[in-house]
Amino acid sequence: MNNDQLSRRDLDVLWHPCTQMKDHESWPPIPIKSGQGVWLEDFDGNRYIDAISSWWVNLFGHANPRIARAISNQAQTLEHVLLAGFTHEPIIELSERLVALAPTGLSRCNYADNGSAAVEIALKMSYQYWRNTGNPKKKKFISLSNSYHGETLGALSVGQVKLYKSIYDSLLLDVIEVPSPDCFNRAAEESCRDYSERMFESMTEALEEHADEVCAVIIEPLVQCAGNMRMYDAVYLKLLRAACDQYNVHLIADEVAVGFGRTGTLFACEQAGITPDMLCLGKGITGGFLPLSVCLTTEKIYQAFYDDYETLKAFLHSHSYTGNALACAAALATLDIFAEDNIIEKNKKLAKNIYDQVAQLQDHPHVAEVRQTGMILAIELIKDKQKKIPYPWQQRLGQKVYQYGLKQGVLLRPLDSVVYLMPPYVINEDEIKKMTSTAITGIHAACQSD
Repeated sequence: MNNDQLSRRDLDVLWHPCTQMKDHESWPPIPIKSGQGVWLEDFDGNRYIDAISSWWVNLFGHANPRIARAISNQAQTLEHVLLAGFTHEPIIELSERLVALAPTGLSRCNYADNGSAAVEIALKMSYQYWRNTGNPKKKKFISLSNSYHGETLGALSVGQVKLYKSIYDSLLLDVIEVPSPDCFNRAAEESCRDYSERMFESMTEALEEHADEVCAVIIEPLVQCAGNMRMYDAVYLKLLRAACDQYNVHLIADEVAVGFGRTGTLFACEQAGITPDMLCLGKGITGGFLPLSVCLTTEKIYQAFYDDYETLKAFLHSHSYTGNALACAAALATLDIFAEDNIIEKNKKLAKNIYDQVAQLQDHPHVAEVRQTGMILAIELIKDKQKKIPYPWQQRLGQKVYQYGLKQGVLLRPLDSVVYLMPPYVINEDEIKKMTSTAITGIHAACQSD
């Protein structure tokens, strides 16, 4: 079997995610035969560095033997059991360890199987909390412009990236949008911290006006990933935690994409020293092996649902594969690697190496900014650097970089005109050089063809 044969079979039966399928008339899907470390190999023997961790999920490399072994061992005893009225050892241990690692005060874990579902849990939990505690007027949510929280209807409602959202507007919740502290928009001489502080004024105004009707503010701490990897200062999180306390509103931290070391600390909220009321985790929680997500919350919120059955205060939310034992085993192995291999410290050196390799692009006439938070680096391409005029989205400049990268053996899937590097934490120096040099030459080629 070769690439062409499998691609044709694929296109007869599949509908791929986040894809205009007509594009595959020109660019057939690439069938992957195997993965090892940062590398993927197709059926024709071509190899690709997975520079985006397969949509940000893979932390410790494809086919990681420690995680694979943990799943295999678990499969010999229990693959899954319903979590209503039953439990199992892997989910108990995982929950104990997450509570110990998470920001202080988060003491309860409610599981699902993907990031959008974890966000749905947080939204519904916040809404019902206020009803259970005698505040039925609280029905709305506040979110930041350019934010993204998933594709299910509740999660899509609180996201603000119009590309994903606008067609479904009539189906969605009425959400209060506040301007993002995204530091790309700061003045030339303004620090990211100062800009983030200044932008918080809009959040203060929204809370002052709407607190009585707002359940929660939901944010992606430090990096708005699907919003073109835009970044902001941790001071915004500190100010937001204090304001949510002042106005009696929950704070939901969506760390589905930025958790588990991506921002330089295990959880992004650590950099502000805050505890959210709900913390949503997913993606890297299993090292990229199996779908699993979790919403952690506080004892105060948990107790608002704890009552006699007849009061109808229970949180009647469930998913068939909630707390899957195989996924929990993978998550436990992932946490073991963090604990035993000093990953957070090692990542600091990797992050510096990646930045140093691409720093030259700061002076490129069509690079607006090279920005980095931990193991997330983004290179924003721009048509006119002086006037900050972006490339028209119809030019699909990022697609040109993507196609160039594939020919050179690197999977770079840009977001519009933003080329980003978010590789597995096992990448080595030679692989970093290949990844970054391909990104640099791909950017030169795409901009020259404009």
